[in-house]
Amino acid sequence: MAHRLVRGLRGAVRNLILLRQQSEPTNQFLKSSTRNYVSEMRNSAFEANILRLIRNEIQYELDHSPPAEPVPEFNSFMVDERPGEQWIRLSRKFGENEEIKIEVTMFDGSVPVKKDDDTEDEKLHVTLIVDVFKGEDTDVLEFVCSAWPDSIEIRKVFTRGHDGIKDQPYMGPEFKALDDELQDSLYDFLEERGIDDKLAEFLHRYMMNKDKNEYLRWMKNLKSCIQKK
Repeated sequence: MAHRLVRGLRGAVRNLILLRQQSEPTNQFLKSSTRNYVSEMRNSAFEANILRLIRNEIQYELDHSPPAEPVPEFNSFMVDERPGEQWIRLSRKFGENEEIKIEVTMFDGSVPVKKDDDTEDEKLHVTLIVDVFKGEDTDVLEFVCSAWPDSIEIRKVFTRGHDGIKDQPYMGPEFKALDDELQDSLYDFLEERGIDDKLAEFLHRYMMNKDKNEYLRWMKNLKSCIQKK
């Protein structure tokens, strides 16, 4: 009887071990599934919170400072908004054979200024690259300018070929080192073509609006990427 009991115990132990071995994959699967479920729930909660914050920010901007539709032209210039980029392009014809193209950055700097009450403010800056084309047989006349809120400032003027700037070209002296009368004449040259203080004022208004549009576009693109599964 003792032998039968021992054999019976051995059989029970074998069955128990076998049962455990058979159930281990199921247990591992359940543990893995649980971990994956918890991880997915946590990620889903994080994403839902991010999306909520983005939607709130978009709505706040639209409620408190909605951007206007970009204007397609200013005076004689056509304006290419370049959505999603940090610059715009203006173009126009002048005279019989002259073409003017201007590339303008978004705000790329500032200088501190004192207000009447002695508090400090900042004056924003954008850069203009003005290209004057006078036909295929002539070089391009190029001006590098600063546009302040109410004025245009020439920083550099030089000529280049139609295929771009050569390696290490001579680009002339600093503009302020030129003869005063020559400086005035070059300002007159630009003003005659509509590149003047009024254009500077327009560009600052335009870039303030573009900054809002680009921020909202960025937020919407961010929301769209997070929503994708």
